[in-house]
Amino acid sequence: MADPWQQCMDYAVTLARKAGEVVREALKEEISIMVKSSPADLVTVTDQKVEKMIISSIKEKYPSHRFPFVAVSIGFVVNKKIEFGVVYSCVEDKMYTGRKGKGAFCNGQKLQVSGQEDITKSLLVTEMGSNREPETLKVVLSNMERLLSIPVHGIRAVGTAAVNMCLVATGGADAYYEMGIHCWDMAGAGIIITEAGGVLLDVSGGPFDLMSRRIIAASSRAIGERIAKALQIIPLQRDDATN
Repeated sequence: MADPWQQCMDYAVTLARKAGEVVREALKEEISIMVKSSPADLVTVTDQKVEKMIISSIKEKYPSHRFPFVAVSIGFVVNKKIEFGVVYSCVEDKMYTGRKGKGAFCNGQKLQVSGQEDITKSLLVTEMGSNREPETLKVVLSNMERLLSIPVHGIRAVGTAAVNMCLVATGGADAYYEMGIHCWDMAGAGIIITEAGGVLLDVSGGPFDLMSRRIIAASSRAIGERIAKALQIIPLQRDDATN
């Protein structure tokens, strides 16, 4: 008997690969860049082209950046619970997939988080975020200082939440944290993390909330909770808040 969820996921993989082809072609050409919400949050004509293509197919938003680690991220969510996710790192040609109860994979190879529990041996990934308001930036930098002072092994950034999270799923990094992103940034990779054996937490250390615009994705609960203890929380409007 055909598995309808698998058919949906296979379709998402096909869409992600098709969108990735559009991105790779655009990277070969001169791209005009426009500003989204701030000078640090850029959108290209290619972003809009791919977004329109995916929205017309599955009504999902497509976020991306003009950095070699640009990714197509698609998450399928039911009642705010992630059922499956697809993240395609276009330039690397890496297709990450995860489905609830079925495991996580990259180009067909099963993924497993590092399982690291010692925060001092942990490599973290995060982003500066697009908000350049002085008070927000002060908290972002202060949080990095707090973590580096623990000390953690190091902090890196590759420019997109989805790829940062997938790096944790592969074991290449031990945890990712960020505040100010959106549900569409997290939905695709969130299930990939958990299916690879990782955990998702709120930055307070409590349960992860897809609509909260904040996340800790870690290879172990011990590391996730230690990161949460160090963070000063940035107040944000939820994705499901009514205006």
